[in-house]
Amino acid sequence: MLEVQGLTKKYGNYLAVDHVSFIVPNGQVGILLGPNGAGKSTIIKSIAGLLRYEGGVGIQQMPARALEAKRIFGYVPELPAMFDALTVREHIEYVRRAYDSPITDGEVAQLFTRFELDDKQEKLGNELSKGMMQKVSICCALAIKPKVILLDEPMVGLDPAAIKELKEVVLELKAQGTTVLISTHMLEMVKELWDVMFIMEKGRIVGTFTREQAKDADIEELFFQITGGGETK
Repeated sequence: MLEVQGLTKKYGNYLAVDHVSFIVPNGQVGILLGPNGAGKSTIIKSIAGLLRYEGGVGIQQMPARALEAKRIFGYVPELPAMFDALTVREHIEYVRRAYDSPITDGEVAQLFTRFELDDKQEKLGNELSKGMMQKVSICCALAIKPKVILLDEPMVGLDPAAIKELKEVVLELKAQGTTVLISTHMLEMVKELWDVMFIMEKGRIVGTFTREQAKDADIEELFFQITGGGETK
């Protein structure tokens, strides 16, 4: 479970996020949406531990800053960052050791195969295209076998085959009871994935919908009804 409680963030006198609270239960996929400047990126970076903030973030009922919470939290940033001097395989091994992950060699091999990285294992971080870096970033997050995972614009830069594979991975994580939060503006890519949707505007959550509440309503229609047609970035 991912729980955000009264999260508030100011940049000087500017209130970027104003007492935001929401929960994504175990085994559900949450979608975080918002127009430009809504505070979505601030929420994401706060959850990921990249910003100081007021309020609380809980991972499986533990404070997000606790070591045990960090061990079960996976994060795929919007802009992947690789170590220039590490190979693709060494990136996975680094994460595996840092998190003391139980992932097996066979499971690592399956990840490489699923994301078409078999022949890229010896390539260095500074030799990878953005799409390849995104695939490696996804594999690194999955390699810790997270109980909660945050995916920030995960499909940007991926080819159609990788997008299809990532969707299948998200559904598998959901079936395993993992909590997933996806931040994206590619609404058509998550139509079949989401369970609960949070819409932000001007630093606040202005709309929350579950799939049951939405029934047959289109996800884009729901978004535009709340925001009045703003961009979903």
